[in-house]
Amino acid sequence: MKKAIYSLASILLTTPGSVARGALAAPVKLVVSEGFENPIGFYDATPTLSWQLPADGSVKAQTAYHIVAATSAKRLAGKADLWDSGKVESEQSVWIPYAGRTLTSGQSVHWQVKFWDETGRASAWSAPSSFELGLLENSDWKGAWIRMSEKKSILENAAFNLTTGELVGARGKVKAGKFVPEYFRRQFMLRDGVRSARLHVTAKGLYEVYLNGSKVGQDFLAPGWTPYHTRIETLTYDVTDMLQQGENAVGAIVGEGWYAGPMMQKKFVYPAARPMLLIQLEMTLTDGSKALIITDDRWKASNTGPIRYSSLYHGEVYDANREMSGWNQVGFDDAAWAAVIQEDVQPEPLLVPKRHHPVRATEELATVTVTEPEPGRFVFDLGQNMVGWPRLMIPVEKDRQVTVRFAEMLNKNGTLYTANYRAAHSTAYYTPAKTGTTRWHPTFTFFGYRYVELSGLPEGCKPQADWVTGVVLHSAFSPSGRFTSSHGLLNQLQQNITWGQRGNYLDIPTDCPQRDERLGWTGDAQVFGPTSLFNYDVHAFWMSWLQSVREDQKANGLVCHVVPDTGCGQGSPGWGDVAVVSPWDVYVRTGDRGVLEENYVMMKKWTAAYEREAKNFVVNRKGYGDWLVPYGKQTGHDYISTAYFGRCAGIMHQAATVLGEREDATRYAKLQADIRTAVSSKFFDATGKLHKETQTGYLMFLGYDLIEPGLRDRAVENLVKLIDQAGGHLGTGFLGTPLLALVLTEEGHVDLAYQVVFKESYPSWFYSIHQGATTMWERWNSYSHDKGFGNASMNSFNHYAYGAVGQWMYEHVAGLAPDPTNPGYKHFYIRPLPGGPLTSADAELDTLYGKAASGWDRTDKGLVVRAKVPPNTTATFVVPVTGNRPPVVTQSGKAVALKQMNGETVCDLEPGPYEFLVD
Repeated sequence: MKKAIYSLASILLTTPGSVARGALAAPVKLVVSEGFENPIGFYDATPTLSWQLPADGSVKAQTAYHIVAATSAKRLAGKADLWDSGKVESEQSVWIPYAGRTLTSGQSVHWQVKFWDETGRASAWSAPSSFELGLLENSDWKGAWIRMSEKKSILENAAFNLTTGELVGARGKVKAGKFVPEYFRRQFMLRDGVRSARLHVTAKGLYEVYLNGSKVGQDFLAPGWTPYHTRIETLTYDVTDMLQQGENAVGAIVGEGWYAGPMMQKKFVYPAARPMLLIQLEMTLTDGSKALIITDDRWKASNTGPIRYSSLYHGEVYDANREMSGWNQVGFDDAAWAAVIQEDVQPEPLLVPKRHHPVRATEELATVTVTEPEPGRFVFDLGQNMVGWPRLMIPVEKDRQVTVRFAEMLNKNGTLYTANYRAAHSTAYYTPAKTGTTRWHPTFTFFGYRYVELSGLPEGCKPQADWVTGVVLHSAFSPSGRFTSSHGLLNQLQQNITWGQRGNYLDIPTDCPQRDERLGWTGDAQVFGPTSLFNYDVHAFWMSWLQSVREDQKANGLVCHVVPDTGCGQGSPGWGDVAVVSPWDVYVRTGDRGVLEENYVMMKKWTAAYEREAKNFVVNRKGYGDWLVPYGKQTGHDYISTAYFGRCAGIMHQAATVLGEREDATRYAKLQADIRTAVSSKFFDATGKLHKETQTGYLMFLGYDLIEPGLRDRAVENLVKLIDQAGGHLGTGFLGTPLLALVLTEEGHVDLAYQVVFKESYPSWFYSIHQGATTMWERWNSYSHDKGFGNASMNSFNHYAYGAVGQWMYEHVAGLAPDPTNPGYKHFYIRPLPGGPLTSADAELDTLYGKAASGWDRTDKGLVVRAKVPPNTTATFVVPVTGNRPPVVTQSGKAVALKQMNGETVCDLEPGPYEFLVD
């Protein structure tokens, strides 16, 4: 067996992929930064490295590691030419900063790791992993932005109806955009075969790229939505297998997207918002020479293609008569195509590799039923409110336009209910070039819908369910957490929460996916953060969007209500607080210090804006309040803004402590204490009663630790009285609802928390399910069978904010809870709280260390509690109280040693699976 000696550690090491006699199994799941596996076009030249220890039970913990990195996998077996860490005494197996040679654009890095366990045994080397950087600087781009001239690219007053220049819907004339998707192409010769090739691409607008007739990548709606005046994301694709010796052709289509569409034209318009394309195709030929294709004056363009119009709000118009067969292939006659206009790449905005997952098709939904509520209008029910577009496989007649309409709900007569879409036309039109069967889906738009209506089909046809398939689109993150229980409605609630997240996590966290809005409302994102991080691996998603939040932050520290900013204002308490609350939420659940380091200045600026406005530590800043609170009993602006001021002070104390900012930590701790004193004296009387009582008022001051200890118990009693007066119902909106079950549970009222969550009458989570909800709704009463639809001016049936209750479900019902002092589940709690009608509940989470799990079942013998603790972590089992006597806990019939901690009975857990019986 070949061996290599690394003098730094003077330790005999096995070569990559081999296992020394007696060695432990190798580390697995090597990732860089926010969980990326072998990425290309990566955004960060100073990444962090993470791995998992084998989960076969052979190892409990890591005591040391050794990393090597090289410019090729082959060089790892010899002398690693980028980095050799030597043996590092450390239990840390996640977030290890790369500390090798400086990396540059396009560089490929191969790395592997071994570790030593708690007994000093060495593992085998991991299989090699890799990452490849994208183009990191604007100066790396050698080409130019290209577009058509204004006379060619803008059709004055162009819209869906190209003859009238207007888009006419059921509610009158709707003004549409003015850009027609543009087609670009270039043909080029390669004198040799291709050893490797990378295509770097971005657009001001949205793009699709083709090589020799085939679509590059699986992404849609790329490059995505950022503050375009500051930053535009780029993507990189491995296209080695798509090229050939001899003639090749590259083609692209560009649509208006977020950049040039009506979203950017509400109140805030970027200068020269014209769709443009930027491409750089880098190739290494088999003889070792280099070839480069860039966007320049050798490209040609046309706007006469089949996509006549495409808008994120209004839909898409496709005319198959205008299809240009072979336009993106070798040999196409482009003599009639126009020359392009070039614009140099400037130092700003920054062109940077995309730092989270692009939008992709992640699932397909089959039609459940087909109805014909009106003659010639066929409604396909997909059974689930979703986001994406339909793939049609339908019979058509030449030149007979097919109209495709969408809705989340139906009127009582079975027709589409679209009033809640407001000005968004949300319609697709397809004109066939010949009679027969066609297969088609839109390209540069998306829809929020459950129902698809087709009209304009051939007379006498009998629709089949397989004519419409729902293609689900969202940022391509993977599931990370799972929750299930013995209760069907609670399981449906979890399903509604996850569908709401998928539909609204489309490149940015939007409020809704269907009407003429679809904006990155910061308040919705803030309250849903902890739940989002459990359901899906959205760490990178959050890091990217938080970058946008700080890029759009105003000089006075105020944070925009929507990000990217479209001129909707800034500063509302609970909305702008995303700048402080969400970095901390991400840190607690990932353990990534980087999220605090990147956002610390933004966090301080937002908190400082409160401080400047405070009078005797009380802030009275107006905002959206406890948005959409039922019964209209609103909590005062002074209560909400002061509560969030105190919350920010508390988080800033914690963040400053983590980052070693001692002076800041001391100051923020005092600031929170001063706010607590002010709150207790100004807003409460001596009996712990708020001067202006609301559930949300109590919940905020209790949940954010802003009540003096002497008043706390009485404040809790007053909160309970308010809930009792409401018949055990919630009385909270967007800001109070996330706290309701959490605070009741933490204050010892577990039964009441269950009662509120399991209510089935209005207002409650289960109420909407009984009305047919398959996603979270914007309002508690968006629709009811007896009263019909709520206010159509603001009535989304896919709005995730109230899904924040998911945090309580997995942290308290199932009992899988993080430990903020040991973030990222390095240490966590198994803290199940059985209650209500449940007989079982389970949660599991894929952490960076491996799978963590907590669950329980009520049995005739007692409460069975299951747990799983990944290698290199620990957990604390907090024993639930099941009766009036001290609990007895056994495992495999043997008593478990228990201890008391903070008034609770607990047991320390090492890595491994567990099953306890609590009696």
